Amino acid sequence: MSFDEKAFENEVLSKIPPRNESPLPPNWLHIEMLERFRVLQLAPIREGMNILEIGCGAHALTTVPLAHLVGETGRVVAVDKSRWRFFEEITSVTGVKHRIIPLKLDARKLPSLFKTFDLALVHGVRSLKNEGTMVRVISEMLRFSERVFMAKSLPVATNERQEAHLELYNLREEIFEALFGEKDDLHYPTLEKLTELVEKAGGKVIESGTFEPALPHYLAYLPREYVEGIKDEDKRAELLKRWDRAYEKWKRGTEHPPVGWLLIERLSHPSGAGRRAGR
Repeated sequence: MSFDEKAFENEVLSKIPPRNESPLPPNWLHIEMLERFRVLQLAPIREGMNILEIGCGAHALTTVPLAHLVGETGRVVAVDKSRWRFFEEITSVTGVKHRIIPLKLDARKLPSLFKTFDLALVHGVRSLKNEGTMVRVISEMLRFSERVFMAKSLPVATNERQEAHLELYNLREEIFEALFGEKDDLHYPTLEKLTELVEKAGGKVIESGTFEPALPHYLAYLPREYVEGIKDEDKRAELLKRWDRAYEKWKRGTEHPPVGWLLIERLSHPSGAGRRAGR
């Protein structure tokens, strides 16, 4: 396994064609994946590991660098409930598809046929909708791995570009609730809140810290058409005004806020997990 960033760019990221998804830049996927690669350097990953990833998402942002790092003898079991649109395309073109086992599952209740993994991992909990779901998912991860690595953008900014990201991102929860009647893309939790959720899930934080990716960040963007689709006229007008103001700042420059990370151990060995993960 190598944490050589230049090798990752040359061997993996260079294979991803530029994307035509304006106003995002053509290389936005490369940049977001590079951020994940940098964060993963803080995780106890070794070549040959079997890793359970929760919430892989449609663009395999963490899955691809994970598959690169575990090498030919490792495997990544990538779990997501519904977001798969570009997953096969991206894992194929980057040359790591054969190291990945994608599974469409609800992470709140993983199948008992799972065996234990060397490490379970989640980058971001924003799509888990509520704290109860977060606790259940963390508990499930601990059921199948003695150690869990969690990373999450933090709700703090150290410069104007990070503030621009947070202002636009923080509209997403309200927009989704106004559109669909339930929250999604929750506001970023603090490290203290994540620690509290881990303890509720039966885990113990053994290491933690913060990290500055020092990269642009584009995942706050949500097309204006979403806001235009809100039926409540007053809410729509309010959110359109706030979206326009935040988007103007975002266009001038956006940067990834600090990332908080936790390494977690389970407090006891659950009865449902016995042997190491097989392939």
